[in-house]
Amino acid sequence: MAKEVVRQVLPLMEEEGRGAATDDSAGRDRHYLPDTPEEDPYQAGHRTCAGCGPAIEYRWVLKAAGQDTVVAGPTGCMYVANSTYLCTPYTVPWAHTPIASGGSFTAGMAAGYEALIRKGRHPGPYPNIITMSGDGSASDIGLGAISGALYRNHDALFICYDNECYANTGIQVSPTTPYAGMTTFTPFGKAIPEGTRLPPKNLARMMAEGHPHCYVATATVGYPVDLMNKTRKGLNHRGAAFMHCFTPCQKGWVYQTSMTVEIGRRVVEAGLFPVWEYDPEQRRYHYFHPPVQRPVTDYLAMQGRFGHMLPEHIAHVQQQANRNWETIGMDVPAELREGEDPERHRRLRDETYSMPLNRGVGA
Repeated sequence: MAKEVVRQVLPLMEEEGRGAATDDSAGRDRHYLPDTPEEDPYQAGHRTCAGCGPAIEYRWVLKAAGQDTVVAGPTGCMYVANSTYLCTPYTVPWAHTPIASGGSFTAGMAAGYEALIRKGRHPGPYPNIITMSGDGSASDIGLGAISGALYRNHDALFICYDNECYANTGIQVSPTTPYAGMTTFTPFGKAIPEGTRLPPKNLARMMAEGHPHCYVATATVGYPVDLMNKTRKGLNHRGAAFMHCFTPCQKGWVYQTSMTVEIGRRVVEAGLFPVWEYDPEQRRYHYFHPPVQRPVTDYLAMQGRFGHMLPEHIAHVQQQANRNWETIGMDVPAELREGEDPERHRRLRDETYSMPLNRGVGA
């Protein structure tokens, strides 16, 4: 007689202050964290770079998931840095997969656990199954495998930790590299002064629109409580879930190592990475409206990879950001509208942008 597959239910944490992506006005400027779990399935001792955004994401996600978790990691930064010979930071089962196989491996793992529990060969409960793929894997070479797993509705959480480049192999361009973001494959020069000409792939929106039965969300390391809660919502969802997490890369983006979390907030406040979640039952998007709307220069000026940008490039990025503000239902202030004019940036180039006051400065 087949046994019932019992799932875990993870409680959500209260969100308050700058660690949360909620629309409350009280305590917004406070650095607040609730009582988070003491267990740390992602321990110290790995070899990530100082200020590594993906390492921050890994730690918060696994802290939210808990000890009864199984993880898969396709080839990428977090595979290379976390699997030194005879050494690993994980205290939970973890498996390395080829870069294109994160979705297919995890689908098989999910189906296998269900079969073992039904046959009485695994005591249960059903573990929290997570795969964490870099943007190269999730949005490029492994996209089809993840899409297939979402379509078949395997009960697992598929996460893209997005540092907007193939950082593991030398900072090459990826489908999520932003317009004008310099990489080793898209250097700026006379022929192509902006470096990267194409806009980034809207990965999370693709997943939500293409798999309407799945829970889909975006998050950043700038809002850790929001990231942990969305991890738990994805794991509590019965079926497949996908989360796109913005994770800055100090090596590839060239910024002060202490500013990773701040950059994770500023990209949202500049309108360049909308934070939202998709409810598959209502088939509706729920958008986070940040309390601050910054010009894109407050974000771009913090990173060396954008140091070559010309006024027309900045104006183009501001236009993209303004469209994002409109998409999530927010008004665009006059200052940001004026930023769509390249002449404005030419006027400000000598008096302001030559000494970017926002570089390395907290909010």
